[in-house]
Amino acid sequence: MEYSTVTAAPTDMQTASFHPAPRTPSLALPRGACDAHVHVFGPGDRFPYDLTYGPPPVDAPKERLFALHRQLGIQRCVVVQSLVHGSDHRAVEDIIAASGGRYLGVAILPLDVPDAELQRLADVGFRGVRFRFLDDEVHEADVQAMLDFAQRLRPLHMHLQVHFRARHVHLLTPALIRSPVPVVVDHVGRVDASLGAEHRDFRGLHALLRNSHCHVKVSGIDRITRGGQYASGVPLAALLARDYPNQCVWGTDWPHPHLDHVPDDGVLVDLLAQIAPTPAALQRLLVDNPMQLYRFET
Repeated sequence: MEYSTVTAAPTDMQTASFHPAPRTPSLALPRGACDAHVHVFGPGDRFPYDLTYGPPPVDAPKERLFALHRQLGIQRCVVVQSLVHGSDHRAVEDIIAASGGRYLGVAILPLDVPDAELQRLADVGFRGVRFRFLDDEVHEADVQAMLDFAQRLRPLHMHLQVHFRARHVHLLTPALIRSPVPVVVDHVGRVDASLGAEHRDFRGLHALLRNSHCHVKVSGIDRITRGGQYASGVPLAALLARDYPNQCVWGTDWPHPHLDHVPDDGVLVDLLAQIAPTPAALQRLLVDNPMQLYRFET
């Protein structure tokens, strides 16, 4: 199967990471469909970029995301804070407010964030806090700090979102199964799809999901494969959606930073026909599960 992609430019050039003209998908999505993982970048003149992690990206503001979702047939969304804005959540707060409750947020916060700020973010529409374990090693102290922080999330009905390297699932699972709040794993656990469904990292993700408070995003098919060849990633996402039908949500991961190609979001939507191949499965993945997990207003 051929996919419409654009070759990514070198990272030192200011080039958009999102497709300039994604196709309109052929798959009709159910009413209330949710894109459970996106970011917004800027605009930089309103929401300055944090240059700690590199040069500023091309703006990917709320207006472009709203237009994309209209084209794709998506009505609800979860916007994850990006490191390009550091701990300044105003860009995410802005899109939540502009959406009239159809878009919600996930924060990135320091461990010593005041309780008052946590409460404020919960009140304006943030449903979780993201933790990243992308270094070569996972330190026990960092894992325990995350669990301690989760105790502060419990009265706010917020969850943990965790983004980790695939091999870290084995070290993190004993802690995540003890989490006092729901857990959401990003991007199919960042497994290497070319290694297949029997690889120990994918089996480790399965073991984690046997705990009903743990969830996974069957997003990032473009991240667990290479060069826009998604065929090896789709069956893994389909297995998770089949085996854990009430614990999966899906997202585009727009605007797709840090990839070797620029995905066509219309293609990513059409892949849902293979990931959730029946109307009931698609309804669960895109509507029912995110409604329950993120507590959208009806």
